[in-house]
Amino acid sequence: MSRAQLALRVSDLEASIAFYSKLFGTEPAKRREGYANFALTEPPLKLVLIEGEPGEETRLDHLGVEVESTDQVSAATTRLKDAGLATFEENDTSCCYALQDKVWVHGPGKEPWEVYVVKADAGTLGKSADPDATGAGCCTGRATVETPAAAGCACGR
Repeated sequence: MSRAQLALRVSDLEASIAFYSKLFGTEPAKRREGYANFALTEPPLKLVLIEGEPGEETRLDHLGVEVESTDQVSAATTRLKDAGLATFEENDTSCCYALQDKVWVHGPGKEPWEVYVVKADAGTLGKSADPDATGAGCCTGRATVETPAAAGCACGR
């Protein structure tokens, strides 16, 4: 089963957990320091909450599609490259308290998207690589990037 992922950077993690628990009628599937996620089957969504700076408004961190296998990540990578999109691949990376394989692309508005598989739990929040040297990576606190447009998509992570 694939599902969409929405990662939000929130200033009050506990209040956000309380709100989304009420909204979706369930508790988080994973809670760690500065992090929580809801693995919902209906609607099929992985909602990730990453603690940001106190007083900041909630904002988009990144978007994604969670898949079931590394083979599906590889197939997505091939499909995205064949479509002319700039991609960045990460294998065996620790991000969001999980060991993952993933491929990144950016939409025309520089919104970061990942297609990823969770291979195992990890003990640290971790960070995805920053191939465009802007600080834009999963769990880094920055979701926008400054990269040149390539084939209609500015991608770097």
